[in-house]
Amino acid sequence: MGLTPGPLRIGVFGGAFDPPHNAHVALAQTAVEQLGLDELRIFPTGQAWHKPRTLSATEHRLAMAHLAFDGLQRVQVDEREMRRSGPTYTIDTLLELQQEYPGAQLFLMLGQDQAQALPNWHRWQEILQLAIICVAVRDADTQCAGEFEPFCGLPEVPQGRFQRLGLAPMAVGSTRIRAMLATGEGIAPLVPQAVARYISLQHLYQNP
Repeated sequence: MGLTPGPLRIGVFGGAFDPPHNAHVALAQTAVEQLGLDELRIFPTGQAWHKPRTLSATEHRLAMAHLAFDGLQRVQVDEREMRRSGPTYTIDTLLELQQEYPGAQLFLMLGQDQAQALPNWHRWQEILQLAIICVAVRDADTQCAGEFEPFCGLPEVPQGRFQRLGLAPMAVGSTRIRAMLATGEGIAPLVPQAVARYISLQHLYQNP
């Protein structure tokens, strides 16, 4: 008799991706490899309830997400959060995936700062029940070297609901990239080449 296949392993990686950069791409590749994912879904956020600034136009962020991620194996951009009316909540996306893929194991990708802020998320206790929280921990960070319960300031959570993703330190972030573009600095080493080209052609992130 053959081995019974395990449950489908689906990764969930959401964000504004305004713009997507090389650290986003590295996290996606790392997640697929380290977690043995069958697929990783990229979810550009729609109306971000937690962002104090207005995001770039939906069509631009979606186009850049496709340019950044479409070439990666077992990775695909999912547009549903951009089509959803009202604020974008991770719990809604997880519930939809659970309904579409009964029995699948869901893995939610978070940065370290997002993990620390998780108790402020909408229905965060349910998120912990639906998905394994995969936290991208920079190798150079030592403050989170211990076990995951509690993890980096999080309150007590169900055991085994956190998993570490080892990610090499990368000094890159969307906020920094937007600031560099606003002052005319080059960003070529920080974003995928196709994304840099798109930003240039569309004249994004420039001061009016």
